[in-house]
Amino acid sequence: MKQVFCERPARWNCRLAADTEIRPDPKILEAGALRHVGADNIHSSTRRTLLAALGASALAGSLSSLAQQPTAKIYRVGFLGALSPAAYSSYTDALRAGLRELGYVEGRNLVFEYRWAQQKYERLPALAAELVHLNVDVIVTHATPPTRAAMQATSTIPIVMGTTSDPVANKLVASLARPGGNVTGSSFFVPELSAKRIELLKEKLPHTLHIGVLTNLDNAGLKASLDAMRTTAQSLKVELQEFGVRNPRDFESAFAAIRKSAVEAVVVSEDPMLDANVSALAKLAAARRIPLGGFRECAEAGGLFGYGVDRIELWRRAAVFVDKILKGSKPGDLPVERATKFEFVINAKTAKVLGVTVPSTILVRADKVIE
Repeated sequence: MKQVFCERPARWNCRLAADTEIRPDPKILEAGALRHVGADNIHSSTRRTLLAALGASALAGSLSSLAQQPTAKIYRVGFLGALSPAAYSSYTDALRAGLRELGYVEGRNLVFEYRWAQQKYERLPALAAELVHLNVDVIVTHATPPTRAAMQATSTIPIVMGTTSDPVANKLVASLARPGGNVTGSSFFVPELSAKRIELLKEKLPHTLHIGVLTNLDNAGLKASLDAMRTTAQSLKVELQEFGVRNPRDFESAFAAIRKSAVEAVVVSEDPMLDANVSALAKLAAARRIPLGGFRECAEAGGLFGYGVDRIELWRRAAVFVDKILKGSKPGDLPVERATKFEFVINAKTAKVLGVTVPSTILVRADKVIE
């Protein structure tokens, strides 16, 4: 049988002899196969291109959506302390705890910038300038010296006083109700408290005629307190004698001078440096059998008595001021708050060592008696 190659596919009708086998031309078949494969490749390529385009579009949309979402602001809170981190640990812990309760998380939406004067008050202006240079959102201070240094460094960055003496008398604010300027925070009647301590000491030791006052010569903010103490001493017919120090190295010489004088008891002024070293002061007083009084922590450290505010609560309250300012409130419009809770602590153990009998009328008034 002879073979004939037809140029058209076999299914087409070709009129040939009966003994002729019809076969499609191989070249035509090959061309057709190539066209078929090419079509498949085109479809596959188109599908891949479409999927890639859809993926790119989805990714671009996702990135665009992320870009449009607002980035959480990280607030920077400056802390200007007159002492060391260890001396302020209970205060800063209370401040941080208060801010956590208000929704702030350190490292996520809050960062602290600490600056410590290490009991060298002359360093405060430079440290305050550093915080201003960092452009922090708010500066938190303790007591008058750091607050005044911050005020001298900036009139625009808000300043929150964690605790301070009389802010009006020390010209830190215009008034308690309308502070004005860029300062607000908490105060706790320091002049009045200081005067009350002279009164309490005289009540415990009614025969006392000479009382010494330990003061920090570098803290000009103590003037109002000293004036109030002098006035009270005069009304009680008690002579008041001041003993100034600038740092803990001066304590020994100060107590040596007190021992040589006619002073019968000592009251410690409300000052950051003296507060931080109250344990050392209590030991020096005990070694010389000198009754010591002052802020609440004075009794807890071994002094005869202490009268003052709950400072930890005030530092937690400072977080509320910081929060309001970060949310847009102006410090000059936030009234300065004054402490309303005071504690009277008597160290009966120290009284026994000193041979001092504390009248029962005083014991019943104490919020806490250390046995």
